[in-house]
Amino acid sequence: MDSRDCRQPPGLLRPVIDRNRCEGKGDCVEVCPYGVFSVGTLPTDRRKELNLFGKLRGYAHGWQQAFTPNADVCRGCGHCVKACPERAITLVRHGHNGRHDASIAAD
Repeated sequence: MDSRDCRQPPGLLRPVIDRNRCEGKGDCVEVCPYGVFSVGTLPTDRRKELNLFGKLRGYAHGWQQAFTPNADVCRGCGHCVKACPERAITLVRHGHNGRHDASIAAD
């Protein structure tokens, strides 16, 4: 994907990952021109937050999920949203998402 499609200033929009949908396939990692994403194992304490479907999906995929350790450099191009086969990524204006996963370390 071309970074010229990313016209927003860094940090204005941030990707938020729906933990009940993400299967950690890594398509977001591959298409992001700014290295916003990584894939890792969802920590055990975060698994309690999932609904039944999310827990089944997580178990089936080895608890692999996408994380956003570099969310502050996101330029809002939406390549990740389009690439995610589970439609687990939403871009939200920074400060309006309630919580994001930038602080979660992917081991």
